[in-house]
Amino acid sequence: MKTIKLIEAMKDLKGTVISLIKRGAVFIYPTDTIYGLGCNAEVAESVWKIRAIKGTQHPFSVIAPSREWIEENLVVKHSEYLEKLPGPYTLVLEKKKPILKETSRLNTLGVRIPNHPFTKIIQEAGVPFITTSVNPSGKEPVKQVSEIPEEIANRIDIAIDAGVLNNPSSTVFDLTEDEPKKLR
Repeated sequence: MKTIKLIEAMKDLKGTVISLIKRGAVFIYPTDTIYGLGCNAEVAESVWKIRAIKGTQHPFSVIAPSREWIEENLVVKHSEYLEKLPGPYTLVLEKKKPILKETSRLNTLGVRIPNHPFTKIIQEAGVPFITTSVNPSGKEPVKQVSEIPEEIANRIDIAIDAGVLNNPSSTVFDLTEDEPKKLR
């Protein structure tokens, strides 16, 4: 696992990081809550690699490249919730068309825009980016790069180290119905 400091990713290596995102490299990266495991959601092989690492077939959420991307691809019944972004929120929305089938085979998709500097690099890449916790299902979230289990570290391409992160998980809102519903 290659590790780079967040400050390097934001400055000297920014172009390289954006190129890696577009190509489908698998990342461990910081969010406004905990460390995430992600990749370009449009690269099916990379999405399947994350599924193998996590050992799950559950739908994944994505970091949206912009609010405009959300409005273009998803049904936004409660636009006031978009005003919460960026922030520690995941919005479950109905897809307007079949997109990102490897990410979610459902007709819904969870979207986030974390309030973290690394999110800006993801957005500059201009692609939806898988966002799932680094930890194996049922285990504690990873709060610093040194906590990444070896079996995961050996299977990713790059880790972005932003030090210790220790915020609660994102709040999830299902916005597919007439009345918004808080899921967690």
